[in-house]
Amino acid sequence: QVQLVESGGGLVQPGGSLRLSCTASGSIFSIFIMGWYRQAPGKQRELVAAIASGGSTDYADSVKGRFTISRDNAKNTAYLQMNSLKPEDTAVYYCNTRPSLLQWGQGTQVTVSS
Repeated sequence: QVQLVESGGGLVQPGGSLRLSCTASGSIFSIFIMGWYRQAPGKQRELVAAIASGGSTDYADSVKGRFTISRDNAKNTAYLQMNSLKPEDTAVYYCNTRPSLLQWGQGTQVTVSS
């Protein structure tokens, strides 16, 4: 059973930056398309960014130009660099495959507030 562990969240002011990390146990990480998802209070979980094993990326319109997804297959780790953060980016952020095939981790809270 592959386990996902997210980290790097926190409280940041509008316009600030955070870098999230997601580490997966197991050696099959490299074959999956990995995605970062988020869920704000009262809203459905949404996909914000995805990266294929070869490095091609895709972003939700709401984060395009501000967020960058990357991965290190040797470390079984995916990253989400978030710049120019806005209050509407406040959510719990999760990683999973795309589509989501694995058990969800605990997520990491990102709060954007002054």
